Parts: sequence; C-alpha cells; structure tokens
Amino acid sequence: MTLRRLRASLRGWGGVGAMALACALTAVLALLLPLADAHGDGSTGTGGPGIADGRQLKAGKCADPQDLSPSPSGDESGTTVRAIKERGYLKVGVDQNSYRWGYRDPNSTKEKVELEGFDIDLARRIAQALLGSPDKIRFQAIPTNERIPAVQQGRVDMVVRTMTISCDRLDQVAFSAPYFVTGQQVLAPKKSAIEGYDETLAGKRICTADSSTARDTLMADRKSGRLASSADLSTVVPNQLDCLVRLQLGEVDAVVTDGALAASQAAQDPTVELKGGTFTTEYYGVAMNKDAEDLVRRVNAVIEDYRKSGWQASYDTWLAATLPDRSPSSKPPVAHYR
Repeated sequence: MTLRRLRASLRGWGGVGAMALACALTAVLALLLPLADAHGDGSTGTGGPGIADGRQLKAGKCADPQDLSPSPSGDESGTTVRAIKERGYLKVGVDQNSYRWGYRDPNSTKEKVELEGFDIDLARRIAQALLGSPDKIRFQAIPTNERIPAVQQGRVDMVVRTMTISCDRLDQVAFSAPYFVTGQQVLAPKKSAIEGYDETLAGKRICTADSSTARDTLMADRKSGRLASSADLSTVVPNQLDCLVRLQLGEVDAVVTDGALAASQAAQDPTVELKGGTFTTEYYGVAMNKDAEDLVRRVNAVIEDYRKSGWQASYDTWLAATLPDRSPSSKPPVAHYR
C-alpha cells in the first residue's frame, strides 16, 4: 500500500482554554446522549443474520482490509435494518471531544449545544437514509477502547468515530467501505527537537490510546527495530484526546495518532504541531456487528451516495481549514468491495 504524505498548515482556535472546557464537558456529560424526540426501549438493537452469509476474512488472509466490505444494497428487508426501522431511531457510538470530528463547540451561543463535526454529519446522513430524518438518532459517547465492545454487545448499531479499518478488527466487527483516508503522524510541541517518526523519538515518552492502531504500530515497530528501543510507550490512555492533555501537562513528549485527527488537535492548541509526514495509510470505516451484513450493505449504499453529494461539503466545513488542499484526505477514497 502506497504511503501518502499529509502536511498541515494550522491555525489555533482557542488553545488550551477551549481544550480544558472540552475536557470538562467530557467529564460531566452522561454517556447516553439522546437527541430529537427519540424514545428508547432498552433493546440491544443490533444482530440478526442479515440478507447474506456475513462472511469476513480472517486476519491471516487479509491484505487490504479496506477492500473487504460487501457490495452496497438498498434492500431494507434484512433483520437488522428492519429492527432499526421498527425501533424508530439509530444508535450510534461517537466521540464528543474530537474537534471538527465529533464535539460540542465551547464558543457556541446556542441554548442547546449539540454534537457536530465530520463524523456527526455522516451519522446523520445514515439516519436520514434509513429513517427519513437526520434527527432520528441517539448518540452514545464512547472512549477509543470501547468502540469494539459497544458494537459487539449491541449497545450501538454502529460506531462512526475516526475508526481505522484493520485486519485484526475485521475478526471482531464488520466495516463499511472506507469514507476517509489519512495516516499516522507525530504530534509534539513546536519547540521540541522531535522531527517526525524517526530516530529523534529515541528516549522520548510517547502517548497512544488503548486499542488504537497507532498503539499496535508502535509496539510492532519497536520490536522490529524501526522505532528506537529506548522509546517509552508506557503512557496508554482510554481516550485519544487524553494524550493531548498529557502533552500539554508535560507528562509525555509526543503523541502518535492519525494525522487528520492530530491536525485538528493542533488547531486547538497553537503550541503543538505535526512533526514529519504520515508513516502509514489509514482508512476510516463505519463499524457494525459482524452478523449485521444487511446493515453493512445498506450503509455502503448510503456512503456511495454521500461521496457524490454531501461528503465534500462536510469536509470543506469541518476539515479543510486544518488540512492542505492537496492532502490525500481532501477527497473521499475510492471504494473496492470484496
């Protein structure tokens, strides 16, 4: 897979003060975030055999995980889709503190500050397609390390939360076709001597989120020798945003995460910046239950339409300011199905 370079030109939007407010909101808000007039019934919602065999390739046979999603379908007769329609609202796991992806604007003057961002736009588009209204949705804020359990346990119908499609994850959940492409990158203070994902990380304290692809990559690279053995990877947090807080507090020297996500964090705090280019290629997908292939196919049909109308407008609204015009992230990835 070809490595893609992503360089961001960033401007701050409120710095550490806005970041602190976002963290405070995270601490006090309930995990269940009902919106509109949806009323819960306590059901788990996901599951059912769907309309196909639900086959997923094992990690050992997986070369290009972003190409293993089933082909799109507008059929809504499958078990999972029918259960969602009968319930009357969609349950979606999201982030509520990732600037420009899924967050509440601390500077908003609205009486009720609702979730907004690139991932939130996509989730609402799916609700519109399945239920006829973008408001027939219930968001659940979940940390990075709870994304897969939330899907497996049926707490949500799907996760739309900057979640990278990977071979290992395909053994645990199903994914839509990709809706965004980025790559892992280093975030560090501007005054830091760190230059990127290279020898300048030797002896440095690096923060990653638990259950993240960044964490897996760093552990594998240190073992193989690509990353200096002296790099300290002991700081592992449940939520990726916690790494930025640790960096601001001086408890770590660098953060490794997806470049597009790191660019948004750098936009929050003008004292930090991206160091070097991306060193992997990552594709975001919507995660769903492995037994819900009817829902996966239906979501793929929604994303197909979204690429043609809606994706670019959302990107321009939320992400264009933090990513350069020629970034690989500036256009939706081409979908290939199994």
